[in-house]
Amino acid sequence: MSLIRRTMGFALLAALLFTAALPALAEDYPDKPVRVIVPYPAGGGTDIAARLIAQKLSEKLHQQFFVDNRSGANGNLGTELIAKAAPDGYVIGMATPGPVTVGRSLYTDLRYDPAKDFAPIILANESPIVLVVNPKLAATSLQDVVRLAKAKPGKLTAALVSTGSVPHLVTEMLKSAAGIDILDVPYKGGAPATLDVMTGQVDMLFSVLPLVIGNINAGQLRAIAVASPARSPLLPHVPTTAEAGYPQVVGSAWNGIVAPAGTPNAVIGKLNAEITEILKQPDTQRQFATLGMQGIGGSANDFAQFEVAEAKKWADVIKAAGLKPQ
Repeated sequence: MSLIRRTMGFALLAALLFTAALPALAEDYPDKPVRVIVPYPAGGGTDIAARLIAQKLSEKLHQQFFVDNRSGANGNLGTELIAKAAPDGYVIGMATPGPVTVGRSLYTDLRYDPAKDFAPIILANESPIVLVVNPKLAATSLQDVVRLAKAKPGKLTAALVSTGSVPHLVTEMLKSAAGIDILDVPYKGGAPATLDVMTGQVDMLFSVLPLVIGNINAGQLRAIAVASPARSPLLPHVPTTAEAGYPQVVGSAWNGIVAPAGTPNAVIGKLNAEITEILKQPDTQRQFATLGMQGIGGSANDFAQFEVAEAKKWADVIKAAGLKPQ
């Protein structure tokens, strides 16, 4: 037998052995604790979602899934740690819009490639983006907001929870779609931005729903519209931006789960299947709902396609708004 034939035979045998080992790999995984990196501080929506899923994975798979909060650089620091971890299934992490979709167009110094360095596992949940105003503002609808902005260009103010965040980009979407001039007021975080809208220092704010739902219910903020295809069950009487005449103004905050690129498909498949079952559980759905979140699920490929679509959408918004890469 020639050297070429022997080499081809060895390669075929290795491939067959590897393929045969995949079901066993999935069956045995995990055989040690799994680290779940959350690229934000403890206590936020992403952290709470991660801890809920990690706890249920620990119970189902009889191994500890422990959350490791690694905040910094708007989520980019922890996301980089996920990208550079060993692709063996024992480091997974939370993916959010900024570091993996928006960041592709907004950051020039990322030390990872959002398009290539991750293996998508599942889209876990989404949170609506809601437009709220100070209750004293003479606006009870999105049409009122647009009329006020057009009557006094540049006088209406909008708080931005952080530059390049999804709420910021949804604000830019509205300005473009409605042809209005609103003065942006940047903040470093949602809490101070929300407080200044409540006290009347700023007129309005696009925010993730979990951050402001308590203030809305307490009458401290007035909900004007949700930037979602459908109304939120938590705000059933608040119309969508599409119902108000601006169907192109759509965006959400979301949490996905990813692994480093190269993680075996068998591991990705097993995690996707287990988390899918977790998301279907009534108590999971109830806990997400109390946080203003909705469980999503779907296949790993569904999540991959979702990321591609999100990256393109935000790239177009960033370009149209004239935002400069940082």
